[in-house]
Amino acid sequence: MKFFKYHALGNDYIVLNPGDVGNTLTSSRIRSICHRNYGIGSDGILFGPFISPQGDFVLRIFNPDGSEAEKSGNGLRIFSRYLWDKGLVQEKPFTIMTAGGKVISQVHKGGKYVTVDMGRVSFDSRKIPVEGPPREVLNEIIVVNGQELNFCAATIGNPHCVILRDEISAEEAKKWGPLIEKDPRFPNRTNVQFIKILDRSNIKIEIWERGAGYTLASGSSSSAAAAVAYKLGLCDSQIACQGCGWNNLR
Repeated sequence: MKFFKYHALGNDYIVLNPGDVGNTLTSSRIRSICHRNYGIGSDGILFGPFISPQGDFVLRIFNPDGSEAEKSGNGLRIFSRYLWDKGLVQEKPFTIMTAGGKVISQVHKGGKYVTVDMGRVSFDSRKIPVEGPPREVLNEIIVVNGQELNFCAATIGNPHCVILRDEISAEEAKKWGPLIEKDPRFPNRTNVQFIKILDRSNIKIEIWERGAGYTLASGSSSSAAAAVAYKLGLCDSQIACQGCGWNNLR
């Protein structure tokens, strides 16, 4: 099987071209490919490009558990670099269609940098979705194993639950993340971020990804976390996210 593997800030993905592997991937095959011990190992699979009738690149994103994801910020940056490496794009904006909507991407400085416009963040419970009456999901309480945690929920094409803490750690993300991901108030499950506000321009983040588990970085998670910090008035509009082994994702 022909494949390409990239990472963005430690968030690693395998790129599979439909022309090399066919047009379908089964859940069991995805799990086997992504397995860290018995497969290639990755945080997911980027399956594409397909081409839409409008001429957009189309990308399908799969989690290592075999489920399909709506959007991935780092996945989109990786896929954009793959398109650049294949000579399919130049240094001007282009569009990629995902299950979570259309994004605009651009490669800069001969492939050294990639920027992605992730789109607008919504806190609307109907769009995320979150169970209960229609509302903006801000400063609510979730009880996990008897412990109350303050959270906000958002979508940027995929669902996020953002937990604000005075201190954060990988251990906490691994402990609470899988329980919150599958909480029944999130009918589509959810990505989970634990964030600490450092100052008006900087936050620190630990990430538990839906269908992937603990990850070193996530573009959509960083976007959601920054949007929550701004929405609550805790940060200004220019925010840098710091994660495990990386910093200054803006």
